[in-house]
Amino acid sequence: MKTLVIGASSNPERYSFLAINRLLNHNHEVVAIGLKNENILGVDVQKGFPNFEGIDTVTLYINPQRQNEYYDYIVGLKPRRVIFNPGTENPEFYKILDLSKISYEVACTLVLLTTNQY
Repeated sequence: MKTLVIGASSNPERYSFLAINRLLNHNHEVVAIGLKNENILGVDVQKGFPNFEGIDTVTLYINPQRQNEYYDYIVGLKPRRVIFNPGTENPEFYKILDLSKISYEVACTLVLLTTNQY
């Protein structure tokens, strides 16, 4: 399963960094979007709206005010689900995902991985 992390950061204290690390440790393929082009644990972080294919899960680490620019992009990727991590909850986006028949979870990626519910 390929996971797209949106809001990736190379700061080891950020949850997005921890999520990338944990996803890799659980043998998930990871791609990432962040504010700058960098490499996190072997994952090339890209800026903008890269043309990723085969995305199963999108996990969000950006606040709701920044998400609206990604609505069409995420829907266009046709992921199986979107995970809204703590602080990213967004009822407006839930409605868009419902209309697009994309499931979503308000959950913590780190907890889901730790409890084998990912």
